[in-house]
Amino acid sequence: MIELLDHNSGTVADEIYTVFQRSYAVEAGLVGVEDFPPLRRSAANIRTSKSQFLGERVDAKLAAAVEFLQDGDDLSIDSLVVHPDYFRRGLASRLLQALLANETWKCADVETAAANKPALLLYEKLGFTESKRWQTVDGVEKVQLLRRKTVADDR
Repeated sequence: MIELLDHNSGTVADEIYTVFQRSYAVEAGLVGVEDFPPLRRSAANIRTSKSQFLGERVDAKLAAAVEFLQDGDDLSIDSLVVHPDYFRRGLASRLLQALLANETWKCADVETAAANKPALLLYEKLGFTESKRWQTVDGVEKVQLLRRKTVADDR
């Protein structure tokens, strides 16, 4: 079941942090870097974040989370993580679909590493298209993807 997570709670922030650490460790391997900026994030940073988090639990354990921030008509997807024990079960798709169905937005954006093929395929499947590419100071090629809301999204 998808739920809005109370990330201001220390216990919930710790759960989110654990999923971030496990998921981003896998992404760091896909990208081919040892020092991956998302892995530097702390539970305290999550607890004080101005973002919101949706999550899905499996057997009461947090298995996946999406972090987002809405500013007027703009929806920024800041993180989408799935614990490796729950890969390939459709959790990321369900979280994104729930977010896109329930939020009032006109343009959604997300960034990911160009080498993260599973994420790129998921976003493209859900109607996101590439808008730009660039190289970070850490040497990681990044991709920004955008999705404009359609009439079908409001049904």
